[in-house]
Parts: sequence; C-alpha cells; structure tokens
Amino acid sequence: MAEVSGRDAFVEFEHVQKSYDGISLVVKDLNLTMPKGEFLTMLGPSGSGKTTCLMMLAGFETATHGEIRLAGRPINQVPPHRRGIGMVFQNYALFPHMTVGENLAFPLEVRGIGKDEREVKIRRALDMVQMGGFVSRRPAQLSGGQQQRIALARALVFDPELVLMDEPLGALDKQLREHMQFEIKALHERLGVTVVYVTHDQGEALTMSDRVAVFNDGVIQQLDRPDELYERPKNSFVAQFIGENNKLSGTIEKLEGSRALVRLSTGEVIDATPVNVRETGQKTLVSIRPERVEFKPEMMPKDAHTIEAEVRELIYMGDILRARLKVAGSEDFVMKMRNTLNQTRLQPGQRIKVGWHPADARALDPV
Repeated sequence: MAEVSGRDAFVEFEHVQKSYDGISLVVKDLNLTMPKGEFLTMLGPSGSGKTTCLMMLAGFETATHGEIRLAGRPINQVPPHRRGIGMVFQNYALFPHMTVGENLAFPLEVRGIGKDEREVKIRRALDMVQMGGFVSRRPAQLSGGQQQRIALARALVFDPELVLMDEPLGALDKQLREHMQFEIKALHERLGVTVVYVTHDQGEALTMSDRVAVFNDGVIQQLDRPDELYERPKNSFVAQFIGENNKLSGTIEKLEGSRALVRLSTGEVIDATPVNVRETGQKTLVSIRPERVEFKPEMMPKDAHTIEAEVRELIYMGDILRARLKVAGSEDFVMKMRNTLNQTRLQPGQRIKVGWHPADARALDPV
C-alpha cells in the first residue's frame, strides 16, 4: 500500500512519545498514518512499545509528547468512552454475570440507544460472528472460541469506525487460532471497518494484515505490506523476526549498485543484494530464507551461487523436510524441501553443494 498522505489519514500518530518514569521512552517519536478501512498490525517482541501505542490510541494511556488524531480530530484529551472505538482483549473482558445479549447491550445503553434499536443491532452483531443462537447464554457456558466471537461482536455492535484488538487470539489453541484469523480478516473485508491489531505472532500478522508495523525498542523498524516485510526486510532485526532466516557473517568486499560482493568469515566470496550496508570493509550479516536454498542442480537458477555444505540433521515435518547444514562456518544453516514422492533423501554426514539466487541473499547490518 502506498504511503498515506495527511489528507487521506484516518488514524494519525505525530511525533508521539511515551515515558512512564520521565526518563526512558517506551515509544520514541512515533509517526504513523493509516487510511480508513485498513487492517494494520503492530508486531514486535514483548516490551517493544506496540501495546503502549494501542493503549494510547484507545485512551487508556496518555502520550507524554505528540498528538494522536482520529479522522482529523485530536483525541489526546478525549476520554476512552467518547472516542467511539471498539476494543477486543485477549482475556475477552466479558461480564460474567450478564448473558451474551446483556453483554452486547451494555455499550449500546451507554450510548443512549433505545431498546428496539438495541435488539436489532444485537441480532445483527451476533449473526456476523455466527452466534445468533447464544443470546441467553452466560460467558461461563461458552468455549474460549465462542467467548472470543462474543467479544468481537460486542466491539462491533455499535458500528464503530475503528476497532482495536490486543492479542485477541493469544488464549486459543493453534487450530482455533488459525481459524479465527481467517474469520476476523473476512469480517474486516465485509464490513470495511478500520482495524489496529497487536500481536507478537508473526504468522498472524502476515496472514491478516494489509500492512504491518514491526516494532523494536519503541521504534517502528519497518512499516510495509506482509510480502515486502518477508521478501525485502530493511534490517537484520526485521529479517530475523519475520520468518526463519539463515545468517552468514562476512565483510563487504565490493559494492556496485544493486550488487555486493561479500567475503564470508571462512573466506568464500558470494554475491548479495546490499540493503543496509554503505561501504567496503563494513561488517555484514547475509540473510537467506531456508525455502530459497536448493541442492539439486536442475532446481537452481542459472546464476545461482553454490557453496559446500555438510548435512548435520534431517527432520521430518510432514509437508516439508528440514535439513540442518554446516555452511561457511554456520552450524545452523537450514534448507527446507517439499515432501514429495521423488524427493532425494539426504543423510547426516553427507557432503552436498547448495545454491541460491543472488537476489535472495541480502547483505544487512550486523546484529
């Protein structure tokens, strides 16, 4: 998605900072704009600042510096209940003493919506999440997945233009979590509501988002579409955090436009795409995705770089076979292969040559 101009922005953070002790910044000079209808995920490890940003947008935390705007209106001083934002939490936050219908009625009553209109909105919201027959149940009578659907319906029942979700699927088992990812994304596309989603789960972020903001140490490291983040990470942190990645240490020997020659720590020289390096002699980490590594000559591109490897371990994972190799001094170089009937079975101790396209090797900053 193209960069969002101020005129088109629906959610805006301008030079936003947050400190809890007046000394260290949890969020450092955040500038972020998103258009109406976008599904944006804030992704990062614990303590990276992503949840703090969500809570400032919701109104549960106050920015130390800077301005947050919604539809062009500054909301720093607007209390949470007046921002018109729907919220979904990991722990569902349903009232246990209320029925499903009463839980959904609560945000409507707070907004002064009459009884007849409330009933229409409640029915519609429950139908959205396929929970129409559960209006009289209490939360304790529902499974985790059902409670999450009700929490989602409650966030949508008053027709908010913006919905915030804080690790909403974290308490669910893997299969249900993956199912709910597709349900939430389908609901977003059907309703056109703007969503800001917080998670530390990279798979969730890649599956659901229009764009992903990768946070670390209170700073957005990269803001991009999921495919751009995965295929073209801007630095070593993003490369390591998004998906699995092989790392080879080396030094930049030559730079020519979109091509770098890297001398690895074991002496081999390989081609790579320079991303976060600027001069010869600079240390670098070359990143290569495991699924882009081949060992069959017929599968390699014509200009593939090849290098000696020793098979250390082969792990059967059902749909893929995962080979751990020793390559250029790295003991944990991984190659992933599709599990097909005619797949060559490698053996520990076997010496092979592996190769990859130079464009799949990216010379990044050393960690």
